[in-house]
Amino acid sequence: MTESALTPERILRATEDVLRRYGPAKATVVDVARTLGVSHGSVYRHFSSKAALREAVTERWLDRAHTSLAGIAADAGPADERLHRWLRTLFEAKQHKALDDPELFATYTTLIGQTSEVVERHLETLVEQLTAIIADGVAQGIFAADDPATAARAFFQATSRFHDPCHAAQWSGPRIEEDLEAVWTLLRNGLATR
Repeated sequence: MTESALTPERILRATEDVLRRYGPAKATVVDVARTLGVSHGSVYRHFSSKAALREAVTERWLDRAHTSLAGIAADAGPADERLHRWLRTLFEAKQHKALDDPELFATYTTLIGQTSEVVERHLETLVEQLTAIIADGVAQGIFAADDPATAARAFFQATSRFHDPCHAAQWSGPRIEEDLEAVWTLLRNGLATR
C-alpha cells in the first residue's frame, strides 16, 4: 500500500485484524504497519500513539455495534414498543459479537477496560437514547417518570446482565431469552402509568 492510500479507516481495519490475530497484550503498531505494508511512522501520522489507536478502534467497534439503536430512539410510535425493541437490539448485538467472534470480543472487552473516556461517552449516548424514549413515553401517557433521565439510568443498570460484557458467558444460556423478557416485563410495568 502506498503512503498516500493510507487512511484512518484502513488503519482501523488492519488494527482489528492484528488484534484478532495477536490479542491486545501482544499487538503492536509495528504489526499494524507491517499488515498494511507501510512504516509504523505512517500509522503515527494518523494516530499519535498506540493508546490513541486503541481508543479509536474501540470507539469504532462500539459505534458500529450500536448504530441501529439511535434509529430506534428517534422512531415515532409507542414508546413502550420502542423501548423493548431497543433493549432486544442491544442484547442481540452484544450476543452476536460475543458468540460469533469470541476472540475479538474478548480483545475488545480488554480494550474497553483501558479506554474509559471512550466507554463513558458511549454509555452516556446509550442512556441519552433511553432518556428520549422514556420522555416520549411520558408525553404519550404510557410511562410515569418524574425524571426520564433518572429512569433511563435505572433501566440501563437494571438490564446490565443483557449488555455488560462481564455477563457474556451467560448470553448463550438456555433461559437467557426468557430472562430478558421477564426483566423487560418487570421494568415496563414499573414505568407504566397507574
